Amino acid sequence: MEAASTVPSPPPFEPNLEAIKHKLLKHNIHPTPKILRNLRKKQIQKHNRKLSKTAQTQLTHQEKQALAEESHFQTLKNEYKTFSGAIRGDSQSSGLLVGMPWERIERVKLREIASGSNEFDGGNKLRVETLRELKEVFEDGLKWVLDNDIEFEGGDDGQFLSSENQSQYDPTKRSRNDKEEIRFLVSRLSKRDFTVRDWKLAKIMKQSGLRFNEGQLMMIVKLLGKLGKWEQAMAIVEWVYNDKERKNSRSRFVYTKLLSVLRIERRPKEALHIFNLMREDHNIYPDMAAYHVIAVTLGQAGWVKELLKIVECMREKPSKRTNSAWYKHCDPILEPDMVIYNAVLNACVPTQQWKGVSWVFGDLRKSGLKPNGATYGLSMEVMLNSGKYDLVHELFRKMNRSGETPTALTYKVIVRALWEEGKVDAAVEAVRSMERRGVVGNGSLYYELACCLCYYGRWQDAVLEVKNMRKLRHSKPLEVTFTGMIMSSLDGGHVSDGISIFEFMKDHCVPNIGTINIMLKVYGRNDLFTEAKELFEEYKGAKGDNDTVLIPDEFTYSSMLEASASALQWEYFEHVYKEMTFSGYQLDQSKHASLLVKASRAGKCHLLEHAFDAALEAGEIPHHYLFTEMVFQAAIQQNYERSVILVNTLALAPFQISERQWTELFEKNRDEVTQESLENLLDALRKSDYASEPTVANLSRTLHSLCGRGKSVFLPSSTDSAIDVICGSNEVASPQNYSTDREGTADIRNNLESLGCDEAYGESTEPLKDFDATEFEISIDQIDDSRESKSPSANEILDAWKESRKDGLFFPFQRWKKV
Repeated sequence: MEAASTVPSPPPFEPNLEAIKHKLLKHNIHPTPKILRNLRKKQIQKHNRKLSKTAQTQLTHQEKQALAEESHFQTLKNEYKTFSGAIRGDSQSSGLLVGMPWERIERVKLREIASGSNEFDGGNKLRVETLRELKEVFEDGLKWVLDNDIEFEGGDDGQFLSSENQSQYDPTKRSRNDKEEIRFLVSRLSKRDFTVRDWKLAKIMKQSGLRFNEGQLMMIVKLLGKLGKWEQAMAIVEWVYNDKERKNSRSRFVYTKLLSVLRIERRPKEALHIFNLMREDHNIYPDMAAYHVIAVTLGQAGWVKELLKIVECMREKPSKRTNSAWYKHCDPILEPDMVIYNAVLNACVPTQQWKGVSWVFGDLRKSGLKPNGATYGLSMEVMLNSGKYDLVHELFRKMNRSGETPTALTYKVIVRALWEEGKVDAAVEAVRSMERRGVVGNGSLYYELACCLCYYGRWQDAVLEVKNMRKLRHSKPLEVTFTGMIMSSLDGGHVSDGISIFEFMKDHCVPNIGTINIMLKVYGRNDLFTEAKELFEEYKGAKGDNDTVLIPDEFTYSSMLEASASALQWEYFEHVYKEMTFSGYQLDQSKHASLLVKASRAGKCHLLEHAFDAALEAGEIPHHYLFTEMVFQAAIQQNYERSVILVNTLALAPFQISERQWTELFEKNRDEVTQESLENLLDALRKSDYASEPTVANLSRTLHSLCGRGKSVFLPSSTDSAIDVICGSNEVASPQNYSTDREGTADIRNNLESLGCDEAYGESTEPLKDFDATEFEISIDQIDDSRESKSPSANEILDAWKESRKDGLFFPFQRWKKV
């Protein structure tokens, strides 16, 4: 049946944006593009709803005819469905002659019911007979269809019903062995984040059909540990042993395996919690293997105090509650062995607890144990980090006397100690002596020696050590080695050597992005902008090793911005900043806010405003340098209303600008601001809603001093005293980080929405009346010459005032010195 001809649609509706802007400005709302876009969308939707409502009430003759034909068609369709259903009901007793001869009858029945599930009885409700048949099919063996959490790997959902896959997977029997079921369970658990009380965990565990005995649980924890899912492993062990049936069958080996997983993931806090749980139950009381795992975990984390408590627990008897249920043939009291003592020494390395070395050696003598090579090596490393270089050499001699053979790691500690002492030749001789003794070195040893030589300006000799390192099987990549050598040369003050190493490096390997970042910093800090620009353009998008593309990161752009700023190349500075923004990076305000200030002084104010807006959009509070610079630029442009709004916004920030900082800002830029601009800014500050806030009050005091009006008339005495306390530190009070004060950011963004409105702060504060500027001028009669002080005399002040009037700016707070 052909459809009725359609009526031509009218042109699309377009709202009047100018009227919307005028209405927003009338209600003191700044019409930003986002607001205009949302209002335009809402008006279009409102217009469309109105058109549809009108169309329903006013139907044309053709539309009425089309509706009548559609109604007649639906009536015929329902009659046909009713007749077809009656025919199928009569033919059910004789069976169906559909499908293929090689298909089973269950599949044919499922297909029939699935095709009939969309039919309606009379067009109003579902056919109850079809639903009952579908229920019988599910009860016969298709209960697995209701399990929506089961995940099948590969292919469509219907492939498992085919005859080809029936031998591989039978959903009614699930003929998987325990290993396959465990792998399937681990794959499901690793894709979810849950806690012990999560109902999804209980559902997944019960659906697996496992008994969760000791072997199965250890395999589950092991596989989850390989995937790095230590939280899921802890939750599973806790869920299994919280069951009343398994509560008394806890396994010490399962908890030890869980401790091993936490050790690999470096989770000392959670491992200590599990260990304390083991000590409270006699069934899982720790044995020597558990003590080894917890000792190594705490040693890697540097927790010396907790590790010493573990040593004490080994020698103590269990509590009465635990000891009462302990079997007579088990002795829970243990003595520390070499693994425990070496873990104690390992914990002393990052904490520089060099006195722990003597404690370990004393305890070893009492226990009758002999220190091994690892004990001497760790002891030497502790002394190295503590700055006890003489004790490092003493322990090395003691190690040789004891008969222990030094390893390459031991010689690495010796090389580092000689490096710190400035004995470069002795470090080289120590490595040559190691080679003569037949000890095979490793890559880290030769890398340490190469960096030592570069630190003292001998990079040609360091290249020879790199060649020795390349002969080893396991060594650092060349780009990593040369990068470390460049950094060592720079730390030693040999900039030219670092550049030479980089040129030598390009002939043997492709520099990575880390090397590029370091060289950009080198060029930028040594006035080599041309070299920095060429390097940046050359390796931007170049291919490195293994056909990997070198993509600039945040540090690359930051280093190039520093180089451009130091060379006063502001056009290229803007180019790099735009490229950085398009790449999705944001400038770190805590490190590079001063660069934006310098760019603003060079005529790139839009970059400063972009960084300001980007910080607000990211939920961060802009740096106080950005605030003060925008206030200063607005004052220069004689946009005092904008300055007041920015100052009011600055008052909401979680930091304060002292009077000294405001003074330094105007003093350093006295050539750019006039006396008239300062006076107009001071007059505009009367409209501030936050005149009593420290930052605004400090600015008011500064402007009064610069304009020669004396003390601020806007501040009561209590506020003045409070500001004096704040300004006494001469620092910015920053109680919170710029990027963490979300509430302060919201207040700032709400306040900044009023930028550009004429009546935003018109009647916020009532200005004081009858203000006489001459009342606060310095009188000659008020100067007391009886006390000796460094204050200038009246004649000096008058002469200085006359000179400052010529320059257009007056600073009465300065102390003049007699020529």
